[in-house]
Amino acid sequence: MSIVRKDGFGFYFDTDKCEMCGGKCCTGKEGYVFVSAYEMLEIAKMLDMEFEEFTGSFVRKVGYRYSFVEKPCDDGLACVFYNEGKCGIYAHRPRQCRDFPFWEGYKRENLTLEECRALQNECIGVQFES
Repeated sequence: MSIVRKDGFGFYFDTDKCEMCGGKCCTGKEGYVFVSAYEMLEIAKMLDMEFEEFTGSFVRKVGYRYSFVEKPCDDGLACVFYNEGKCGIYAHRPRQCRDFPFWEGYKRENLTLEECRALQNECIGVQFES
């Protein structure tokens, strides 16, 4: 079992559960996967695409930021890079994805009991401390 703990969070994360869940963090209702210019450059390079082609195909502007586009799936919507139960850019996934589930909004003092249950339903790797 690969357990990750971070200060300020009332849960730990079992990374071994990732392959079993079916990508709940990559699918569901509409959302944003924010990506930096540097991350876009790295992913475009990995995909052997010109930056303009990459951004024109896979990125949308949201206010002053950039997010991956989504595509329809059985559970609603999915990240454009989510295919057949796994991330197609996993080695170069954006920081937002690398940091999940340790996001600022999920810190101990920010979560209600209902939000704790929702997070655990979204991610089977999240286990709350007793």
